[in-house]
Amino acid sequence: MPKIKVPKKSPSLDMTPMVDLAFLLVTFFMLTTKFRPDEPVIVDQPSSISEIPLPDKGVILLTVDGRGRVFFNVEGQQTRMDILDKLASRFSLTFDEKEKKRFSVLSSIGMPSNRLKEYLDADETKRKTMNNETPGIPSDSTNNELTFWINAARTVAPRHSIAIKGDQDADIPTIKRVIATLQDNKANRFALITNLEGATDVTAAPATNK
Repeated sequence: MPKIKVPKKSPSLDMTPMVDLAFLLVTFFMLTTKFRPDEPVIVDQPSSISEIPLPDKGVILLTVDGRGRVFFNVEGQQTRMDILDKLASRFSLTFDEKEKKRFSVLSSIGMPSNRLKEYLDADETKRKTMNNETPGIPSDSTNNELTFWINAARTVAPRHSIAIKGDQDADIPTIKRVIATLQDNKANRFALITNLEGATDVTAAPATNK
């Protein structure tokens, strides 16, 4: 009896499940990725040989730009809203839920208390203009509002570390005032953010004042 030859077929692979999986992954990352808001100020940090990396989170950041203006930033939406509540109480301000929500998602803030509500009510274009015109958070001896920002942040987030990011052209008196304000709030351990020499990594040179 003759043998029946079964015709050979080329193997096929159904790619439909793989394509579905790829689309699911793309959708997942699109929905979960958080984009950092634009920083209102650009700082050219000085370099150093320190190789201590700055923590990814849990940092109270004070920025001093080349014009000697002071900005405040901390991550965490609820943390920021709690800080705003304390500032509102201190400066006798009232913020609605929309303003609180906006404050919670913005980046660094460098507004005097008398312009903070206006800043939170403004659209993106106006905020950019205000960021360019702002004198920063007052930190001089006659009107040191920075001390209340630091006090509020340390009350709300006592475990957060503190870092100062200063522009290489920032004036020394302003940096000294920021450090003195930290000391007045019993914050004697903080980091100075720099760029690692010969690299682009952000590092933190520890600083301790007793």
